[in-house]
Amino acid sequence: MNQFTFTSRERMVLIGFMILGVVCLAAMYLWGDPALEAMNHDTHKMEPVNSHHMLFWSTFLQNAVYFLGMAFVAMFGYCAFITAYGGWFSGIKRLWEAIALWMGPGLIMMVILIAGVWMHLHHLYHWNAEGVATVGHDHYDEIIAGKSAFLNKYWYTFATLICVGVWYAITLKIRSISVAEDSAEVGDYSFHGKARWWMALFLPFGAFTSAILIWQWLMSVDAHWYSTMYAWNTTASFFVGLLSFTVLILIYLKSRGYYPNVTENHMHDIGKYLFGFSVFWAYTWFSQYMLIWYSNNGEETIYFVTRRDQYPILFYGNLIINFALPFLILIRNSSKRKFGTIGLVAFLTFFGHWFDIFQMVKPGALINVVGTQEAATELGAVTGYYLPTLLDLGAFLGFTAMFIYFVFSKLSQASLVPEKDPYYGESVTHHVI
Repeated sequence: MNQFTFTSRERMVLIGFMILGVVCLAAMYLWGDPALEAMNHDTHKMEPVNSHHMLFWSTFLQNAVYFLGMAFVAMFGYCAFITAYGGWFSGIKRLWEAIALWMGPGLIMMVILIAGVWMHLHHLYHWNAEGVATVGHDHYDEIIAGKSAFLNKYWYTFATLICVGVWYAITLKIRSISVAEDSAEVGDYSFHGKARWWMALFLPFGAFTSAILIWQWLMSVDAHWYSTMYAWNTTASFFVGLLSFTVLILIYLKSRGYYPNVTENHMHDIGKYLFGFSVFWAYTWFSQYMLIWYSNNGEETIYFVTRRDQYPILFYGNLIINFALPFLILIRNSSKRKFGTIGLVAFLTFFGHWFDIFQMVKPGALINVVGTQEAATELGAVTGYYLPTLLDLGAFLGFTAMFIYFVFSKLSQASLVPEKDPYYGESVTHHVI
């Protein structure tokens, strides 16, 4: 079968999970955490805020960026594989095209966050608080003032709109060329040549601008802190999440009779990437941690000290789920060829890197909403910040269902397998020893 059918049963199940996600987000917005509501914000550095809304906004940021990040690396990896003449990948490229098209809905979600920045609907970013960059103001912050040329609502807005807009525009162009290739004559490689031109444009632009946006969206939640390894580590997290999602969707589609030519050999290659980038993620995480520990600069160490001492389950659990488990399970060559084993690892790492983004966002968001590190320390384990709650998991399921619904919709709009791709034959005969 070369035409995917998105069944009514699949639609209803996914819509049900989406409704669950909406309900969980609404509960966060309406009730939040009583411990924060009881606080007197006037005693802290930041002006009073509706703290129960912060639980909603931090969860929204976490999920919006995680799935948009996966969409970006889907197109980046797609371009890298095809530009490097990776024939094995051609058979499943339509799946990554569908994932990459999520940049459109992802951009809409970022516009919602941008509106929140301009209208002061949330305090995800301390650099956006009143007076922090104004000399003489009661809330003046010298460190943030020094970064204000980059950390401001104008950069946040226009960098997001322009960069993600360009990513999406190029993705749409590549997708249109790919679909048009299905009607090409056998031996007509002109479509492939046109697509490669756009891919060569996307790769350097995406590589440079993605780091800027990661700094803006995630790293600036902890505005006093910075790391040159942060964008590398976060991008690796996105890519492992994408690989995990790819494995899970391929296993499901094969169970329905699709992708008969995707074999254990293809899964072996995806498994190698999953294993390798899990190690690479751990390498960038350790490099970041080790260099900051060694330099012992207070401005840098506060990020890790906070998470290690106050959020030990997040800190160590992150390493166990995203490095120790995939490393130990996938280190055997045969485990990458077993659909059950690699599916288990994919399930763990897909959740695990969502968990990774959770620990990037939530501790910093808590500090921003209560005003100081000292106030956050006094609160201790705050529901929705210390560990993911049932509401967090419900929101995650809702976002995941919406993501799958979108991907399945796009898969149903074109041939599932690009049989006119000049490298498709190489994909069909792909074999790994």
